[in-house]
Amino acid sequence: MQPPARNAPPPPPTPRRPVVEVLHGETVVDPYRWLEDGEAPEVRAWTEAQNGHTDAVLGALPRRGVFARRLAELWRSDLVRNPAVRGGRLFYLRRPGDQAQFALCLREDPDGPERVLVDPNALDERGVTALDWWYPSPDGRRLAYGCSRGGDEWSTLHVLDVDTGEHLADRIPRTRYASLAWEPDGSGFFYTRYPTPGEVPAGEENYHRHVFYHVLGEDPGGDRAVFGPGRPREELVHLDLSEDGRYLLIVAYEGWNRADVLVLDRRRPAAGFVPVALGLDALFKGRAARGVLYLLTNLDAPRYRVLAVDLAGSPPEAWADRSAWLEVVPEDPERTLDLFAVAGDHLLLSALEHATARVFAVAADGSGRRELPLPGPGTVAALVGEPGAARAFLTFESFVTPPAIYRVDPARGSIEPAVAGAPPAGQVAVTVKQVFYSSRDGTRVPMFVLHRRDVVPDGDRPTVLTGYGGFNIARTPEFNPSLALWLERGGVWALANLRGGSEYGEAWHRAGMLGNKQNVFDDFIAAAEYLIAAGYTRPERLGCYGRSNGGLLVGAALTQRPDLFRAVACGVPLLDMLRYHRFLIGGLWVTEYGSADHPEQFRWLHAYSPYHRVVDGTPYPAVYLFTAASDTRVDPMHARKMAARLQAASASGRPVLLRIELEAGHGAGKPVAKIVAEQAEVWSFLAWQLEEDG
Repeated sequence: MQPPARNAPPPPPTPRRPVVEVLHGETVVDPYRWLEDGEAPEVRAWTEAQNGHTDAVLGALPRRGVFARRLAELWRSDLVRNPAVRGGRLFYLRRPGDQAQFALCLREDPDGPERVLVDPNALDERGVTALDWWYPSPDGRRLAYGCSRGGDEWSTLHVLDVDTGEHLADRIPRTRYASLAWEPDGSGFFYTRYPTPGEVPAGEENYHRHVFYHVLGEDPGGDRAVFGPGRPREELVHLDLSEDGRYLLIVAYEGWNRADVLVLDRRRPAAGFVPVALGLDALFKGRAARGVLYLLTNLDAPRYRVLAVDLAGSPPEAWADRSAWLEVVPEDPERTLDLFAVAGDHLLLSALEHATARVFAVAADGSGRRELPLPGPGTVAALVGEPGAARAFLTFESFVTPPAIYRVDPARGSIEPAVAGAPPAGQVAVTVKQVFYSSRDGTRVPMFVLHRRDVVPDGDRPTVLTGYGGFNIARTPEFNPSLALWLERGGVWALANLRGGSEYGEAWHRAGMLGNKQNVFDDFIAAAEYLIAAGYTRPERLGCYGRSNGGLLVGAALTQRPDLFRAVACGVPLLDMLRYHRFLIGGLWVTEYGSADHPEQFRWLHAYSPYHRVVDGTPYPAVYLFTAASDTRVDPMHARKMAARLQAASASGRPVLLRIELEAGHGAGKPVAKIVAEQAEVWSFLAWQLEEDG
């Protein structure tokens, strides 16, 4: 029998040191601002005490060890993902079940033997070195890739000779989230990097990601910036170079709702970067091939379409003439286009229909559209091809099947398995159901509900609800080994496709951003109410789980409707929405959330900011907050301050626990052992709270 929540020992005391400010005419009290400085000795001591308290509480749960052993079995599954094809060679990631990190593998052809190219597991016996990104050259003979340690994501660029396995001397730091475009002959590349300390004023090192050019063998310190200086500091740039090396494409993103498109004709360098789409309120993804620029865009098409700009057949001054753009693939009112690739003389397209994938092939002029058969309802996580050949590949996965790489023949309209992993041992049969419910304002919202096939909802099932709802990101069926643990125990798991994502195009995204953010929380709360009304569960058996922007989601849910949930797992979260933009890369997210520096935006942020909505004496659910000391995206200060505030305010007697992990970041590149340890705590906490009456 698990100990009931009321028997948990009290947390360590936290001094209140209120900071009082008047912001836009309103008085705001921040009682725990001193916890923002994670390097301060007293904050470190406080963190150690909180971790010790969490160890004492969760360490008393017999299930934690059982869960850790089962999760270790589940995460031993052999996983593959992220294919790329260059020069006829197939590159992809694989993580065998006994390895901590994904390694980059190569097949000379899809049916050939596998060779490991880059194995982070061989670089670090503790498994904390991760492969962050990688770009093969067009002929497949060179590879640029980035590695980082401890989850900080500050990659260093390396160059590998694929044929010999030898590394070149070229090493470039500060290449976090790099975008890179190789010369056709592999002699050099365009790439993005962040400034080194001293190149910009202190505090600006997380911004100003510019484009540089590097010649192999030369000192990277002399690389020249070719794009970025004078542009907005928060801008994120994606690069593409046509297969002949003539056209360099820049897509410069301002947040997650608009982008500029510029092209450099390298045969006419004096013309510089020519605007193709500048200052338009729309998003673009681009690919330059055979003298044509293909653009996947929501310009005048909220669910996206594909346009073609004739680069080779028109002068640069005419590229921005929208009347001359050809609509290759029109907007589909029933589906949202999300990925596209050029494969020979075909375009491949992935679309979402009620949050599940459909794949189509069309000729380069848009004719001859046909749908390709997928293995079932699921997600196309990658779609890649080569402009000079008909080779193409996609990755498909679902809630119950691990990712596999499929070879695509766009001319025949067929797909067939190319590289597969292996599912975990002992998976139970699962029922996957999609339901639709009404949000507070009547909006129809979809939700996936999963449970073991023999489970009959009886109104008393332990149930965990999750979601995201932001940054134009769709939550679609994806394989998660940890989920099997909950389902095999007879629990119910639900994923709500909230506004703020991209499931239904840009209108769906904008309905959940900036001043519309409350719609996301309303959608989530309505999902919880649906699960209760439909007879799956009751509030005493209902928990919620979210990470990052999803951590903000569950933080808002627990403060707005504490009566609706028994337990909340809140990972790497944003919770102080008045100060988030002052920390790490928070300034990048102002286009999504707004900024408290602006009077109107302050009002809507203050209205839902979870840290500021905690009310003393409220019976809050049990809460498990988890974050990481090396997180370079969301500052751990959010979780620290929220833990202190809830521990002081809650009148329920239920635990408020905080875990701050060392040598881990926001989640990317986390080794399997750390994933298992984290997930064992999350799920043992949720099981403790939702499976027992107390």
